[in-house]
Amino acid sequence: MNPLVAPTTAAIDPVFLFIFGVSAVMLLGITATMIIFVVRYNRGRHPHPTSQTRSNIPLEIAWTVIPTLLVLAMFYYGWAGYLALRNVPEGAMDVRVTGRMWSWSFEYPEGVTAERLYVPAGRPVRVEIHATDVLHSFYIPAFRVKRDAVPGMATYVWFTAPEPGSYDIFCAEYCGVGHAAMITTVEALPPEEFEAWLAKAQGGRPDGTELLKRYGCLGCHSLDGTPGAGPTFQGIAGRQVAVVTGGKERQVTADRAYLRRSIEEPQVDLVKGFPPIMPPYQGQIPPEELEAILDALEGKGVKAQSPDGAALAREKGCLGCHSTDGSPRVGPSFQGIFGRKVTLLRQGAEETLAIDESYLERAIREPQADLVKGYPPVMPPYAELSAEELRALLDYMRAL
Repeated sequence: MNPLVAPTTAAIDPVFLFIFGVSAVMLLGITATMIIFVVRYNRGRHPHPTSQTRSNIPLEIAWTVIPTLLVLAMFYYGWAGYLALRNVPEGAMDVRVTGRMWSWSFEYPEGVTAERLYVPAGRPVRVEIHATDVLHSFYIPAFRVKRDAVPGMATYVWFTAPEPGSYDIFCAEYCGVGHAAMITTVEALPPEEFEAWLAKAQGGRPDGTELLKRYGCLGCHSLDGTPGAGPTFQGIAGRQVAVVTGGKERQVTADRAYLRRSIEEPQVDLVKGFPPIMPPYQGQIPPEELEAILDALEGKGVKAQSPDGAALAREKGCLGCHSTDGSPRVGPSFQGIFGRKVTLLRQGAEETLAIDESYLERAIREPQADLVKGYPPVMPPYAELSAEELRALLDYMRAL
């Protein structure tokens, strides 16, 4: 296989399958031998030992040599796979990723930054990994690559996306209260589409909301007033804030100067009631981008975030029980769900109806009220969903 396009899965999967296969054979062989010995040499059948054998040299050599060869083979294939993951192919595209609580930010040599990792399909990509605050772990399950992001240290992984598609990126190291939300994707595009995306991204500066996403601000601060690890950004400009400065509590107005200081030196004025976990951004944000962020916080560019139905379905665990392709799972498939005829169990009686929007709203918020026949009553209620989130989920299901 051409090493420039060989996926990293080719270095990992054969090793895993070899070790799994050897383990399975050993398990079955040892278990079968135990059962045979228990039956054949049962004390009830042979109350007195009859064998006078003191040793069996060929057997002892076999059970020493065979496991040794197996272990050496595992080591060899594992080491060869490790070297393949550490030796980056020539012509790989370089991207820098920075992990912070609680988001990933990607930077390209052309000066483009993004909150998702856009790559050309079929070309190897070297990702240089950095962290600004605590330990994170950059993990792309589809490509079998995982590497810790360590503050003050540069590490790297490389991979090749064999075909266009979207692949999940997770943080695999517990890094605080927002760890579970530290998720993004690899967006593998056909080479010509990637070049078009890169050219478009170079054409202008991202707006304030995009900058808030890129620098991880929205991991702790919401735009819609919901509580988080930090104060919400909704209506923050001009708000009266109780802060602790030098151990003393005081009231300040969240004007532009205060907001700038809170970004660059967040430990100077600690907002009362929130933990001092925000890292300083002094010298880390270019001046023009900092001004764009301040404009956004003052209401000159912040755009309301409309919920993403597909992302919500993943985040809330819906896709763990409901498929999107019609295949059976713990719950009914989302594919073609609108208008589908279902049989419900209501207070012990069966009733057939066509699924509509009102039924789905009730099924999400109160799933135990109408149980679909043939499926277990395991779904928890989602009464906490906002109207906007519920609408996004319904629109997502309708699109399927």
